[in-house]
Amino acid sequence: MKAIVQEKGRIQAPVRNAGTAWWVPAGLILLSMIPLTFGAIRLNELMNGATITPANARFFASPSPVVIHILASALYALLGAFQFVSRLWQRGNRWHRWAGRLLVPTGLLVGFSGLWMTLFYPRPHDASALLYAFRLLFGAGMVLSIVLGYVAIRRRDIPRHRAWMARAYAIGLGAGTQILTGMAGALIFGAPSGFENALLMGAAWVINLAVAEWIIRKQPARQKHTA
Repeated sequence: MKAIVQEKGRIQAPVRNAGTAWWVPAGLILLSMIPLTFGAIRLNELMNGATITPANARFFASPSPVVIHILASALYALLGAFQFVSRLWQRGNRWHRWAGRLLVPTGLLVGFSGLWMTLFYPRPHDASALLYAFRLLFGAGMVLSIVLGYVAIRRRDIPRHRAWMARAYAIGLGAGTQILTGMAGALIFGAPSGFENALLMGAAWVINLAVAEWIIRKQPARQKHTA
């Protein structure tokens, strides 16, 4: 619901119900559920055993990185979604700070484990070199964004902290958007080649970052309007 507030003959801007802010983490969690489900299936295979195939042999040969990546990704995606609720940024509310202290190392584990798997796991024979480059680029970008966001908050530079952490989360949530771009590509073009699959996965990261940048650049205007 929106309400129009009148004061001394002036009409102020509509005030949104604060409860609608919770649609943001709900949407982010929903986007992350499909890749998290696939991650849970992978963990179950590693724990209970499964038929070893060329597609999963590298995970059974060295399971630690993929286990770390799946568990850290789940915590980062689910807990990180609530960092976008403005209520939790309010002065005196310690949620944002304590959650951030957990999310920084968790996000770094996601980024570094992803980079490790890209660099040291045997590359599937049908994987494109472009996808390999994308994973290195965006994995390094996620790690760098978290580090810059941490440095910014240590300097009390809150706008830059929020911007860099939003970029890191956008990259981390790329797996969810990749499901959507992959489905769209399959419907439009049919079964994609290795190169086409790389383009679809890269597009997901670009889409997430574009949305994050739009929100980041819109934020100052919204804050000025509220003030």
